[in-house]
Amino acid sequence: MGVSRRGLLAVAGGAVGAAGATGATGAVGLAAAPAAPREEAPAGAAQGAPRRRVRTGFDRLAADGYAVLAGQRVGVVTNPTGVTSDVRHVVDVMHADDRVRLVAVFGPEHGFRGTAQAGGSEGRYDDPATGLPVYDTYGRSGQSLADVFTASGVDTVVFDIQDAGARFYTYIWTMYDCMVAAELAGKRFVVLDRPNPVGGRAALGPVLDRAYATFVGREPIAQVHGMTVAELAGLFNGEFLARPVRLETVRMSGWRRRDLFDATGLPWVPPSPNMPTPDTALVYGGTCLFEGTNLSEGRGTTRPFELLGAEGVDRRWARAANALGLPGVVFREAYFAPVFSKFQGKTVGGVQLHVHDREAFDPVRTGIGLLVTAKRTWSGFAWRPDRWIDKLTGSATVRTLIDAGAGPDEVAAAWQRDLAAFRAVRGKYLLYR
Repeated sequence: MGVSRRGLLAVAGGAVGAAGATGATGAVGLAAAPAAPREEAPAGAAQGAPRRRVRTGFDRLAADGYAVLAGQRVGVVTNPTGVTSDVRHVVDVMHADDRVRLVAVFGPEHGFRGTAQAGGSEGRYDDPATGLPVYDTYGRSGQSLADVFTASGVDTVVFDIQDAGARFYTYIWTMYDCMVAAELAGKRFVVLDRPNPVGGRAALGPVLDRAYATFVGREPIAQVHGMTVAELAGLFNGEFLARPVRLETVRMSGWRRRDLFDATGLPWVPPSPNMPTPDTALVYGGTCLFEGTNLSEGRGTTRPFELLGAEGVDRRWARAANALGLPGVVFREAYFAPVFSKFQGKTVGGVQLHVHDREAFDPVRTGIGLLVTAKRTWSGFAWRPDRWIDKLTGSATVRTLIDAGAGPDEVAAAWQRDLAAFRAVRGKYLLYR
């Protein structure tokens, strides 16, 4: 049965969690937290490690009686991932709590309740569960978005969305655009932190060249940034915004940089329709590059970004990819028929990624290796005519090197200097060990 957006129902309830929330105006809050590490943390937790109980920024905010939001008219930028540990939506929880004055919701790409596919949103409507006005932020930035914040009547804009850990996953740039707009509109900006699902040990891959800035990358950060949204907010405010916003963050408790999502004890809610599991997020930082080619990136299958292929691809691709000896991953010859997107309804050949050692796995190096071997083994390989690959990788370098016959090591060598510089800046904004 089809479900109408306007027919959705939600269950309101009380707040959960324990410990207080802290923040500092104009910068990321530092009270009651360990000193930010300046170097990469130790290796990641082993696959199958026992789950830890992480309290999100919202859990801590609620447990502190919403003190950070006291006396404020509040609007929340969120989507279906903005949930408590018992999967109640934070909007429903706050709406039912007299301690916070929630007056608006702002929906990003895919919408507040998540009814839209990639490149879509839900538009302006009143949420049937709470009666709150929902404003559409997708496609807006600068003064246009500032005008939305002004029209909503809020004093403080709160951001609470689960990220996927890759530069081209658009929610971090929604946050960036909202920070810029909040400053223009004279609003406070509060970020409620959530785990980076692929951990925070390292930044990986090429760094964006500003000449290639788009909504899949506004500023020069690494392709896999290894930061939480609160850490990114501090980085954006301290390094990139011409006029910093009045920023406060509410940190998590119990999260360590080496933790992957299954170590947190938190429920996974797909942050977008084609990000169904944490396993998807683990590979996405590399295999999303296939959006810039004429091969399927697995959209329209049950394993998006883990299945890749095209008509005419055969077993030679899997053999060539395995011959690279990429750490932590093997490739299986696979055949599949996407039900939408590229090659809809057609059976295509390709590979499925099987990550067997998540500590050793490097998603970016894997994505590059797959691009190199796809081009070498399939005569039909082509980049998208709009050069989307350049937007995803952050410059023309990856494309031109692969076209010139470079291997994965040579391609990776091209970004090491910029990556080292980004890692040095990144270290100033890390909030967890």
